[in-house]
Amino acid sequence: MLTKQDEQDLIKRGKSLEETEKQLEMIARGFAPAAVRRPATIGDGIIKVSDDEAKALAEQYDAQLANGLNVAKFVPASGAASRMFKPLHQFLGAAPEEQGKLAAEEPMSTFFGRLDDFAFAGQLKSFAPQSKPETVSLVLADSGLAYGTYPKGLVAFHKYPDGTIRTAAEEHLAEAEAYCLAGGKSHVHYTVPVGMEPAFRKTLAPMLAKLNSDIEVTYSVQPPATDVPALTLDGKPARDKEGHLIFRPGGHGALIGNLGNIDADVVFVKNIDNVAHGRILPDSAIWKKVIGAHGLNLKAQIDNILRRIDSGDAKAVDEALQLIDKTFKAQAPANADKREFAIKFLDRPLRVCGMVKNEGELGGGPFWVEGKDGILSLQIVESAQMNLDDPKVKEIFNGSTHFNPVDLFCCLKDRNGKRYNLADFVDPEAGFQTHKSVNGIDVTGMELPGLWNGAMAKWLTIFVEVPVITFTPVKTVMDLLRPVHQPK
Repeated sequence: MLTKQDEQDLIKRGKSLEETEKQLEMIARGFAPAAVRRPATIGDGIIKVSDDEAKALAEQYDAQLANGLNVAKFVPASGAASRMFKPLHQFLGAAPEEQGKLAAEEPMSTFFGRLDDFAFAGQLKSFAPQSKPETVSLVLADSGLAYGTYPKGLVAFHKYPDGTIRTAAEEHLAEAEAYCLAGGKSHVHYTVPVGMEPAFRKTLAPMLAKLNSDIEVTYSVQPPATDVPALTLDGKPARDKEGHLIFRPGGHGALIGNLGNIDADVVFVKNIDNVAHGRILPDSAIWKKVIGAHGLNLKAQIDNILRRIDSGDAKAVDEALQLIDKTFKAQAPANADKREFAIKFLDRPLRVCGMVKNEGELGGGPFWVEGKDGILSLQIVESAQMNLDDPKVKEIFNGSTHFNPVDLFCCLKDRNGKRYNLADFVDPEAGFQTHKSVNGIDVTGMELPGLWNGAMAKWLTIFVEVPVITFTPVKTVMDLLRPVHQPK
């Protein structure tokens, strides 16, 4: 199926022939749907926290940070803003007579009517556009704001009463200062598109100079080795005009290696476009501390038990089994060695995931999923991973009450302070089959197991309900007009 030339191309890309052939086989046969058994709900997989409890947990978290914890924030920021500005691209691509009609209809009528409410309005006016088409062109074109090709992280999201304008990437620095500081220090890591690191550095430098804290900023790109091959519709390896294999980006699941390279005790994970305006940050930050406290408390308990098991404490095994039963609702198989089961079950990366009530947002949600070993675990599952043609699965899906806002607190080191190899905890069968057109060629491809889906499938997981104020995504430019993104 693959040639010697393919093998040479793969070496340059950093991929092995064996891995590529395996991925082509997976694409050809597709992926089995997730074995969802029931939705995770309040009292059955999702922890509900009262306001008083939240305040106490936030204070616990602050106290633990004062002990010198090494905290980082991981921000997937590789995505371009092109999808965010889709209505503007459609407007600009329309015929002149059609543009007049579109300008009078939603969403463009609101875009033009509230243009001054966008944080980038001042920058746009400096170009002195003369017409609506020119205004849109200057938003998108390289001769203007270049938002048609720039990463979403470099788009001006918020403005402040003193005239300050902040991009999404800058707002993540403000968030890090609010809940990631330990001893006045923190670390923020952005995954960025190839070639865009200088632009990020230039954008963030002025704000970093003004901060009262020491925040280290680092960058990485999605490795080419994580790109995945594609098949033609007749099941053959897809090739370009020169005969080389066609590869597609592997999706955000490809970033699990980037996350694993961060040398920190704990890491918050949050999407680039889900970021708070400074005026609501104090309320939002409390809930980051809440999930952090849950994670630190549980991690301390697990590490203590495992160390005692290591030292030969027989009582620790029973405590471990009780913890596993109470917290994760799992029991050792009847014929299992209890000590080995306890160690294997608990000696894994830990994540605490904030969950918001589902108000109609598209995306993944919290479910109890049965693994191949018959043990149920909490997982974030996308609708694309479910067989919604099955009435029982559809009923489970419709019974879901919460939504995944990508609000994660992760403990990445074992009880001895050694970083886990996160690749060991990926479920390779939890990928997605995709259908794309590449240079006019229809291909079937795949996305790697999602960063917070299959890439973390074998982690220890708990869910905590967080208020909707913590979820402020910007999927389209019009979302920037929502009250949570406005200065008042």
